[in-house]
Amino acid sequence: MLRKQGVGRKLSGARKRFPPAILAFFIQLVALGMVCGASKLQWWLEGEIFPVWGLFVMQGLFASALSVIAAMAVWWRLIHLFFPLAILVMLQWQLPAWIYLLAFCFTLALFWSTYRTQVPFYPSLPVTWRKVKELIPQDKSVKVLDIGSGMGGLVMYLARECPLSRCVGIELAPLPWLISVLLGTLKKSPAIFKYGDYQAVNLSEYDIVFAYLSPAAMPDLWHKAAQEMQAGSLLISYEFEIPGVPPKFQIQDRLDADAASIFVWEL
Repeated sequence: MLRKQGVGRKLSGARKRFPPAILAFFIQLVALGMVCGASKLQWWLEGEIFPVWGLFVMQGLFASALSVIAAMAVWWRLIHLFFPLAILVMLQWQLPAWIYLLAFCFTLALFWSTYRTQVPFYPSLPVTWRKVKELIPQDKSVKVLDIGSGMGGLVMYLARECPLSRCVGIELAPLPWLISVLLGTLKKSPAIFKYGDYQAVNLSEYDIVFAYLSPAAMPDLWHKAAQEMQAGSLLISYEFEIPGVPPKFQIQDRLDADAASIFVWEL
């Protein structure tokens, strides 16, 4: 038991020292070693080897279990589980090499920022946009910033529904940012889309800052907001709270009990 707890502490410590993508790579390597060890043990004991599909299943199970011990986010556990199985399926299909290159380039452009920010691409929905709009004054001009604006849906909606306000989105992943710029141009939206990291933006320039990030990003966001945002300005987070900092109030974006909340802090 003590040895197991020691392994868990080591993996949890690795999670703090390495970015999730690097940790995931090493977890897959360790799982591969475990699969090789299990295969050799099977050969020595039974004189036969596991079927190919069994090796891929073991790889996914071992990697997913290690990611649980390392306290990685839930989506990483699922990625570890299904990644080897996806490789097996693609090998069975015998797809041409250019398809893999195209898929890699698309994934890289879509999730470019996830490696550094630990924020996966997951856009908010119109039901959330309407709740956010209710927090924006309609009788005066305010500056609104959407951190991680994705393909720009929220920013263009707010720019249309709050014509007195200046609505800006910033996105670090190149593909969603490019799509938001193209959509904004086609729709002739007054929304402004910037490419880059929000850490380089001075939040004091904005009256309302909205973020739909991840639990890992919330402490840094609060640290920056507390240093830069003006008194009376609002920080809004969809779904994720700031550890140790109770919001001024929260709103559920839907009526069902399991719906995510919108958390609002007043600086």
